[in-house]
Amino acid sequence: MSSSSFNFNATNGKVTSPIKLAHIVLYTNQLDKMEKFYVDFLGGHVAHKAPHQMSFITYDDEHHRIALIEAPSLKRKDHHACGLHHIAFTFPTPQALLLAYRQRLVQYSIKPWWCVNHGPTVSLYYQDPDGNSIETQVDCFENNEDATAFMEGEKFRINPIGVDFDPEDMIKKLEADANWDGWRKREDIGERGIDSVLMPA
Repeated sequence: MSSSSFNFNATNGKVTSPIKLAHIVLYTNQLDKMEKFYVDFLGGHVAHKAPHQMSFITYDDEHHRIALIEAPSLKRKDHHACGLHHIAFTFPTPQALLLAYRQRLVQYSIKPWWCVNHGPTVSLYYQDPDGNSIETQVDCFENNEDATAFMEGEKFRINPIGVDFDPEDMIKKLEADANWDGWRKREDIGERGIDSVLMPA
């Protein structure tokens, strides 16, 4: 559609959706430490830095995915306050997800604080130096329609949280059989609520 024929008065109905989520911006009081963490964590690089002010980090063809703004007077994140819970990054396969887990662990001693099969995704949660949580995940379903159907079903109603798992155990099973798809299947454990999730300190 050319710009001359675009109808800017079509204001009824659903709001026009964006095409993607572009980036996340975080305030910090320790810019250099946070910058190193996200470069290491994402296998990324600094696209631009203004010392003692801000840093822009990317890991793909986007000009930046994470931006950090330094404000020395800020205090550490309070998990008992309203706000963002976590940001999430998707990997294409469980092998890629778990290799990144091993690389972070071996090279930087970065450990996940929670590993869980939510049902729609298998996920590992981490914490950055400021206490923000980060999810790395792989989709369990081949398409969004099946994932949505699962989330609308009875099993997810009973347990919308998921089932914890050991990433090292999953690695052993994938090493023994590269075609093992048991990682997709979530065990039925009955009801589970958000109060069962222990947030990191």
